[in-house]
Amino acid sequence: MTSTEMTAEVLRAHAEEAFAGELAALAAQDERPRPARWRLSPWAVATYLLGGELPDGTVITPKYVGPRRIVEVAITTLATDRALLLLGVPGTAKTWVSEHLAAAISGDSTLLVQGTAGTAEEAVRYGWNYAQLLANGPSREALVPSPVLRAMADGKIARVEELTRIPADVQDSLITVLSEKTLPIPELNGETQAVRGFNLIATANDRDRGVNELSSALRRRFNTVVLPLPATLDEEVEIVTRRVGQLGRALELPELPGGAQEIRRVVTVFRELRDGVTTDGRTKVKTPTGTLSTAEAISVVTAGLALAAHFGDGVLRAGEVAAGVLGAVVRDPVADQVVWREYVEGVLRERDGWQDFYRAARELSE
Repeated sequence: MTSTEMTAEVLRAHAEEAFAGELAALAAQDERPRPARWRLSPWAVATYLLGGELPDGTVITPKYVGPRRIVEVAITTLATDRALLLLGVPGTAKTWVSEHLAAAISGDSTLLVQGTAGTAEEAVRYGWNYAQLLANGPSREALVPSPVLRAMADGKIARVEELTRIPADVQDSLITVLSEKTLPIPELNGETQAVRGFNLIATANDRDRGVNELSSALRRRFNTVVLPLPATLDEEVEIVTRRVGQLGRALELPELPGGAQEIRRVVTVFRELRDGVTTDGRTKVKTPTGTLSTAEAISVVTAGLALAAHFGDGVLRAGEVAAGVLGAVVRDPVADQVVWREYVEGVLRERDGWQDFYRAARELSE
């Protein structure tokens, strides 16, 4: 099986595989200066993320919809000796941006540490192959490098997801890496020094439970870029529409009629409940306990597509997305249920052209 066939078979290809054609087209026409070991120039990386058309007519699809300056600051940070911290509420595409930055710069987005409360220091530094360690003692062959250590040795971008979920003492093991660009290995009486091209992208949010604040020493090693929620309804609709289309193709779901209308409805509901006011600014509404992120809106619509394709009549309707909206809104079965019912009866009931959505939402709430 060829690499192309293998990529087509996997459920979700890495960014450098899914967008290999765009990356190759950018590299072929990119004549701007590139930092050491970068596959593309900073300008080409920005074009890859934000989209555009190349001189030969190749269309580069946007990977991130948002302020250009935010993307430019993130990219130029990685071209310096400062690490990059992408900060934002859940669902603001931190992981998505992190993956695509690594794919465009290093051609490898897989050097990843997933932060959890159980992440050990070995995941950030190194571990040991204990069979070889017991047989031959400490050696380079017995050492199991972390993704961070591999990135240092190869001059690539390492990624740390959910940095603030990692215990504080494990977080601080990054301080020497980021400040001295070296990782001591006392068991071998040696060290690994980072080569040119190495840097690190971390993501974090400050709304989830189980957050461990970064020490001031570690925070100083990062340049922080805050990723905002989509500024307008149309911008968020565009993001959801594009990602639902990509996911639908990956899952081999058909393109169904009615998708554009239901996407706009889902995004409208999410934004109104998230902002605490209707889009016309006339009616205040209570906000639920959940974040109602763009990522959740994408999941709701994708699930609706699957329902319509497999159990419906081939048209995406209000009934297919209302259940997903309810599940996203009602996280606390008591407080959020009150919020949802008041919104359904106080806002959706009187909204022109929404009677089918209102009926579906009301039936689910009973």
